[in-house]
Amino acid sequence: MSQIHLKNISIAFGADPLLDKVDLIIEAKERLCILGRNGTGKSTLLKLINGEIKPDGGEISYQSGITIAKLDQDVPSNMSGTVYKVITQGLGKLGQLLAQYQDLTHKLTDDSSEQILNELHTVQQSLDKEHGWDLSYKIESIISLLALPADMEFSSLSGGLKRRVLLGQALVKAPDIILLDEPTNHLEIEAIDWLEKFLKGFSGTVIFITHDRTFMQSIATRMVELDRGKLSSYPGNYQHYLDRKQHELEVEQTQNREFDKKLKQEEAWIRQGVKARRTRNEGRVRALEKLRAVRQSRREQIGTAKLQIQKSEQSGKIVIEAKNISFNYPDKKIVNDFSTTIIRGDKIGLIGPNGVGKTTLLRILLGQLQPQQGSVRHGTKLEIAYFDQLRADLDESKSVADNISYGDQYVTVNGQLIHIMTYLQDFLFSPQRARSPVSSLSGGERNRLLLARLFTKAANLLVLDEPTNDLDLETLELLESLLVDYTGTLLLVSHDRSFLDNTVTSTMVFNGDGKIEEFVGGYDDWLHQKKMVTENEKATAAKPQTTNEDYQTRKEMAALERKIEKCELKQKELKHKLTDPELYLPEQASQLEKLQQQLQQCESELTELVGKWEKFV
Repeated sequence: MSQIHLKNISIAFGADPLLDKVDLIIEAKERLCILGRNGTGKSTLLKLINGEIKPDGGEISYQSGITIAKLDQDVPSNMSGTVYKVITQGLGKLGQLLAQYQDLTHKLTDDSSEQILNELHTVQQSLDKEHGWDLSYKIESIISLLALPADMEFSSLSGGLKRRVLLGQALVKAPDIILLDEPTNHLEIEAIDWLEKFLKGFSGTVIFITHDRTFMQSIATRMVELDRGKLSSYPGNYQHYLDRKQHELEVEQTQNREFDKKLKQEEAWIRQGVKARRTRNEGRVRALEKLRAVRQSRREQIGTAKLQIQKSEQSGKIVIEAKNISFNYPDKKIVNDFSTTIIRGDKIGLIGPNGVGKTTLLRILLGQLQPQQGSVRHGTKLEIAYFDQLRADLDESKSVADNISYGDQYVTVNGQLIHIMTYLQDFLFSPQRARSPVSSLSGGERNRLLLARLFTKAANLLVLDEPTNDLDLETLELLESLLVDYTGTLLLVSHDRSFLDNTVTSTMVFNGDGKIEEFVGGYDDWLHQKKMVTENEKATAAKPQTTNEDYQTRKEMAALERKIEKCELKQKELKHKLTDPELYLPEQASQLEKLQQQLQQCESELTELVGKWEKFV
C-alpha cells in the first residue's frame, strides 16, 4: 500500500531544475536508497517528502494519519541538555513535561523543599491528564534499545553517540517513515554495524541517502536515482542497480551518438549552396529546428573528477620501523608496547572506534609526536603527503584557487605547469566556484579541494585520515582505483568498509587500552580472522600471542597474493590476445609464437607462486 505519492513535482534554485516533473510512489515497509551526485537535489527531495519546503509545481499526497521522522545530515551545534531531555524534544509539549518531571525528581535527592514538591505535584497532574506516562515508558524503552546514557550531557558525547541520540529523538514519535540523510557520516564501524541491524529490524519505511556502498547494499530494497532532474527506480539492491545502470548508460550514449550524427547531417544540408537553399524542403527545415531545440535542452551527465597522484622518487625498502612504542594520556592508554615494520608498497588501514588513538599513532609514526617509550625510525628518501594536515591548513577567507596555488596562476603537476582553473576543473570546480571562498563550500566540495591540494604534492608515502566523508560515489571510486594502482606506501584511516576492502593489503586494529593487532587484508579479512581467533579462544581458553615472525609470514603471504593476482591478470590478457583470428595467418606466425611463449612462461610462474603460497596455508 502506497504511503506517499509525488506527482509531477518540480523545484529549482537555479537555471536547471533539481526535480523536473518527477513522479515517485513510496510503498509501506520499503527501504529506499536515494542515489545521485553531490548537488543534484537528494537532500531537497527528503525535505519535500518531510514537508519542510514546497515544490514549485506538482502535488505530494500522503496516506491518512501517517507520521514521518527525519534525521538530518548535520548534528545541531546549539543542542543542550541531558540525553533524556534531547530525546523528549521529539514529543513536543508532553516531552517537555516528562523532561521537567525527570529534572524535578533528580532535584528531590538534594532539595526536598515545599516548592519542589508542589512543582512536582503540578507536573504529575498534567501528565495524568494527558496520559503522558505511556510515553515515559516509550522513552525509557528507546534509551535502553539504543544503549544510551540517559543522564549524560548531550554536548559531552562523541559524534557517533550524538547521532544515535538524534535517532532516538526521531524514533520516539513511533514514525511510519524514517528519513535519514547520510546516517553513517562520521560514525565508527561499530556504530554503523549497529545501525544496519536496527534498520533491518525496523517495522516501518526507511528512506535514506548514503555514499556507504556496504551500508546501501545491506539495507536497500529499492534504489532511486536522481540524475539531471529525473528520478529512475531500480528494485533490488545496490549491485542490481549497478548492473542495470551500466546497460542504460551504454544505450544512452549510443542514442546520443546517433542523434548528434543526424543533427550534423542536417546542419550540413542546410548550409549547402544557393541552388540547394532554393529547393530545400520547408518541412525538413522545421524538423532541423526541432532537432536543435532538443540538443540544446539535453542535460549532459555531470563530469567525473580527474585525479592523478604526483610521481615521486622511490623510498627505501623500509619506510617506517617502530620498536616497543608506548604513548598514554593521564586517563587513557593509546599505544602500549607496539612494534611494526612498514615496507615500501604496504597499504595499511587503521581500524578502531573514534577517540581510540588512530590519529595519535599516525602522528607518532610520522615523527610529529614523540613516543613516551620506544623508538621510531624512518627509511631513506621519504616524501610524505598528509591529508588531515591539509584540512587544518585551509584558509576559510581565501578562495578555492588561492588555497591551492597561494596566489599563483599555475600549479606544477608531474613536472608540467597547469593553469589553476584548468586543474580545479579536473576536480569539478567551475571557474566561478574556484573564485568562491572556502567558507561557502559543502562538505563534499571541501574534501575534493583537499584532494586537489594533496595531489599537487609529490609523495611516496600517502597518509589519508578519513578522506571519503561526503564524497560522491564516482569520486570515491576514482580515488579508490588510484590508490589501488599507487606504487608508494599508504596509511589509511577510514570507517568505509568497502573502501578499506578495496584498497588496503593489511590492517592495524585498535582493541582499546593501547592494544593494537595487525592482520593481513582489509576489513572483511579482519572480521574473518577475528572470528577464527574467537573460535580458537573458545577451543583453547587462551589466545596465543602474535609474534613478529607471524606477522612477517603474513606479510610474505600478502606479497605473494599480490603477485599471483597480477600474474592471473596477465594470463587472462594473453589468452584474450590469442583469440584473435588474424594471429593465425601465416604472416603472423612469429607474433603467435611469441605470445604462446609468454603465456607458457606466465603459467609456469603462476604455478610456482601458488606452490609457494600453499606452503604457508
